[in-house]
Amino acid sequence: MTLIIAHRGSAGTHPENTMDAFIAAEKYGADGIELDVQLSLDGEVVVIHDTTLDRTTNGTGKVKDFTLAELKQLKANCHYKHFFKRASRIPTLREVFEWMKCNKLSCNIELKNNDIPYEGLEEKVIGLIKEFGLEKRIVISSFNHQSLLRIKRIAPTIETAPLYKRKITKPWEYAWSLQCSGIHPKLVSISLSDIQAAMEAGVAVRPYTINSIRDMKKLLAIGCTAIITDYPKKAKKLQKEWLNKCGIA
Repeated sequence: MTLIIAHRGSAGTHPENTMDAFIAAEKYGADGIELDVQLSLDGEVVVIHDTTLDRTTNGTGKVKDFTLAELKQLKANCHYKHFFKRASRIPTLREVFEWMKCNKLSCNIELKNNDIPYEGLEEKVIGLIKEFGLEKRIVISSFNHQSLLRIKRIAPTIETAPLYKRKITKPWEYAWSLQCSGIHPKLVSISLSDIQAAMEAGVAVRPYTINSIRDMKKLLAIGCTAIITDYPKKAKKLQKEWLNKCGIA
């Protein structure tokens, strides 16, 4: 059955990459969450997508130039279209893992090291995964495919998957070349037939970012490994309708 992965948490309904969004994703029945990690000036693994603070917080400048204490002073929901009385903060990966001890969700960690190298990011992420014993619940992805090879050298048993935006011929073979067991393509870069071929080759396929009902239905119909969506509540509703239609639910 297709798994529903909440992109940056329930980013369509809550401030992205915040505990509010992750908690909402669990409430809506998501099977897992997706989040992005970078390093603060003092080397803490923080959860935020952009390399700059301007779009998602009331701060300005690059994430890497601020300490964790400084980042924690920012409001991570000040630009969000829905009103939240309580300020959302930028979480650390440690905080997310502490919360994951109380549920069974999987977590797709995207390393945001394709523009800024962030020396030691891979080691710190792996260290936290091992500290919390979450090896079997984690998938690490990145647009920096060399970083995924480094992850495999450090922790061979942790699942990895390349993110990509452009069409790749036989993407399952490319995944194998990176020692990856999954691929995370932008949907426009892969055909339904290639999704099916990849899964038949034993490679998991988790396309992003699947927000339209039409795309959700297409991927549910072929039993795609997972979909990454800003709207996990909508996706779970469609999935339930599909299973009822098929007489499975």
